[in-house]
Amino acid sequence: QSCLSRQQLLAAIRQMQQLLKGQETRFSEGLRAVRSRLSTIHASLAKAAPEPPAASCPALEAPADGRKFGTKYLVDHEVHFACDPGFQLLGSSTRMCQANGSWTGQEPRCAEISECSSSPCQNGGTCLEGLNHFKCLCPAPWTGSTCQYQAQTAPPKWSVTDDPAFSRQPRCAQIAQTQQCSCDPGFHMSGTASNGICQDLNECEVYQREGGPRLCAHACVNIPGSFRCSCPAGYVLLGDGKSCEDIDECSLSQDNCTSGSTCINTGGGFQCVTPRCPPATGNVSYVKTSPFQCERNPCPMESRSCHQAPKTISFHYLPLPSKLQTPAPLFRMATVAAPGRPGPDSLRFGIAGGNNRGHFVVQRSDRHTGELILVQSLQGPRVIHVDVDMSEYLDRVFQAKHLSKITVFVSAYEF
Repeated sequence: QSCLSRQQLLAAIRQMQQLLKGQETRFSEGLRAVRSRLSTIHASLAKAAPEPPAASCPALEAPADGRKFGTKYLVDHEVHFACDPGFQLLGSSTRMCQANGSWTGQEPRCAEISECSSSPCQNGGTCLEGLNHFKCLCPAPWTGSTCQYQAQTAPPKWSVTDDPAFSRQPRCAQIAQTQQCSCDPGFHMSGTASNGICQDLNECEVYQREGGPRLCAHACVNIPGSFRCSCPAGYVLLGDGKSCEDIDECSLSQDNCTSGSTCINTGGGFQCVTPRCPPATGNVSYVKTSPFQCERNPCPMESRSCHQAPKTISFHYLPLPSKLQTPAPLFRMATVAAPGRPGPDSLRFGIAGGNNRGHFVVQRSDRHTGELILVQSLQGPRVIHVDVDMSEYLDRVFQAKHLSKITVFVSAYEF
């Protein structure tokens, strides 16, 4: 009797187990069906959602004696400017429409080419216009007709004592038996009333000494009766007469980059870069799909190390001015889901390498975007490398990793 009861009990338990297993299978299938239906509804809603109207910027006109290239004024679109023969461009040669509805850069204008337009003065020298000729004002310790020679002990080429342009006779008039003398603007009377002479006022020294407003973004050069600002090599003086703007050697084809390398404009110069994919190791190998991107070849199903390696490697080059105010967002990484496939539901960002990692942090700016932020100011000139990776997860399961290799070219100047 006891033995029969045990067998009946075991049979009943087995029957219950089979029943539960069937219920579990049906429940899992139901869950899968619900999830699939939700994904289909989400995809159709996302496709049906109207795209917000693209923001735009006000229309731009071609400068007088120049031309404009580009007719679209939407966000991230660029407009380019060039001058007619015999004129040079002042201001920005390229302006981009920003998300806030304003253009980058400064309004361009075309100025008639002068003797000084070819920048004959070297080593920070300032060019002075003459009638069909030019003269260079050279900063110490440079000398020569175009500031081409270095003379450590030589006195400055131009000074009040050795150039008559810096001193001139006053203008005098006899008024009621007394002689009244005056100097031109930018000069001051030196000496006694009877034998006085008008000497140039050195505005650069006066303003520097009295802590007044900064006259020039870079260097101030005293000239007879006034002053002039000069910019370092690789920069051009803007229309305000004091600010310096970088010359884009790449867009002007002033670079010497060979075929196979790409010109990257930097503050005061340019760099020729040739991004290369990493060499194959084990099952991991890459192919170049664009000048700045490598993609991993398909992995063998069983190779975990291959799947963990970056799926894409992209190369980015950022020119920065020296001593940029921090915190400053520099670079953004985002993910995009393929049509009809669910995208990752979570992302993880991290700094994977570089030679100055302490200057940067990576933070999430929204659900699908991370930003590289400069938190410690950089003084140039220097080159910084930082690698940022982004890992994608779906249902907490690792999907893929993407690596961005960023090179920052910090210029020697704060503009």
